[in-house]
Amino acid sequence: MGQAGTAEAAVRYLRAIGTHAPVEAPPRPRLRCVGADERAPVGQAEFRRVLGSFATGVTVVTAPAADGPAGFACQSFSSLSLDPPLVAFMVGRTSTTWPRIARAGVFCVNVLSADQGELCRGFAVSGGDKFAGVAYDTAPVSGSPRLAGTLAWVDCTIHAVHTGGDHLIVVGRVATLGVGDNEDGAPLLFHKGRFL
Repeated sequence: MGQAGTAEAAVRYLRAIGTHAPVEAPPRPRLRCVGADERAPVGQAEFRRVLGSFATGVTVVTAPAADGPAGFACQSFSSLSLDPPLVAFMVGRTSTTWPRIARAGVFCVNVLSADQGELCRGFAVSGGDKFAGVAYDTAPVSGSPRLAGTLAWVDCTIHAVHTGGDHLIVVGRVATLGVGDNEDGAPLLFHKGRFL
């Protein structure tokens, strides 16, 4: 049973036994940054090595910008909610592309196919014209670049932005979405520092 089905079952159960009291969220843990004179509880190299065992899909997040289209490679993308339709991605706070996407207020997530590794590498670097020689049209609602050859695309408006350590958690409200012109292709996967 999916999460939505589990939640619906829990609501039905609570209604059946006559419990209508709201469920209180547990208290938020007290978070703080590790001080310069403290040792981090987990080393960054070990963190990357272990978490690299989790294979992820790869996307390129794009947006229209006043100074030309913006985009970056992103492997930390996920669906978030069916009602309302929400997705999320994480971006480093030091990203130079994120401020341009934030100013646009909209973005398109392009789900890459297995043969788009070079395209991904081009969007993973900082600076330069990442769109040089890249085929794309515009997403129907946001006008964000919709890359050719992808498996799918998700056209969004920025719904919320939350802090998450050295990253930001960007929540997008889905305006429209669709399969790409390579919908039957295999996905581009990232595992242990390399494409599969």
